[in-house]
Amino acid sequence: MQETEGVIKYHLHHNPALANLEWDIAPINTWRTLLFQLQLIGQQANRYMGYGYGNISQRMTGEKFIISGTQTGGIAELSAQHYCLVNKATLSDNSLYSTGPCQPSSEALTHASVYAQDPGIHCVIHVHSPEIWQSTQALRLAHTEQGIAYGTPEMAHAVGKLFASGQLDPLPLFTMPGHEDGVIAFGQNFPDAAFAMINTLASAKQLEFNRVNIDELAIGRASITE
Repeated sequence: MQETEGVIKYHLHHNPALANLEWDIAPINTWRTLLFQLQLIGQQANRYMGYGYGNISQRMTGEKFIISGTQTGGIAELSAQHYCLVNKATLSDNSLYSTGPCQPSSEALTHASVYAQDPGIHCVIHVHSPEIWQSTQALRLAHTEQGIAYGTPEMAHAVGKLFASGQLDPLPLFTMPGHEDGVIAFGQNFPDAAFAMINTLASAKQLEFNRVNIDELAIGRASITE
């Protein structure tokens, strides 16, 4: 059964409020726009039942972070109206407390679980990349267990296990086999996180290119011998 994209699965306690115009959203918005242009964040009629996909967040102070709002994936460039502040996430009871002009992304609990692992993490990027996701084994990427859905306590626990295992030390990125095409990257800053994502995408595309060439070569040899 296909998982419905964009559905909030945690217990959300949201306080509607005007956008905070004092937030400097230039860094997060610049990288989010680039990821949109690469179609790692977006919305397409033929993908995920037409729902928007992908989101981005930035730590503010302590456990608080700003995150792009739910179903903003199809907007080319966001404004302050499209971000909200997550004040607190209680992973044990699947609850999240937020404020702002929009509700947080459906993957906000997973973002919170990443921030909880290391105070040095200041940004989290969640994208949908079939190329990276399908190359998990070939590229030996860290990944959560099969069948664990996004935005659940099980996913938060799985993220903690990945950090504890040391698998994320060489590359701050992991895939989510239980969340179609889902990939998370994180870092001390947006260049670190985004470069990890883009470099991995390039490696995945190189694998795909090599497979196509090998298949075409095999077809060519078969036609010669016939």
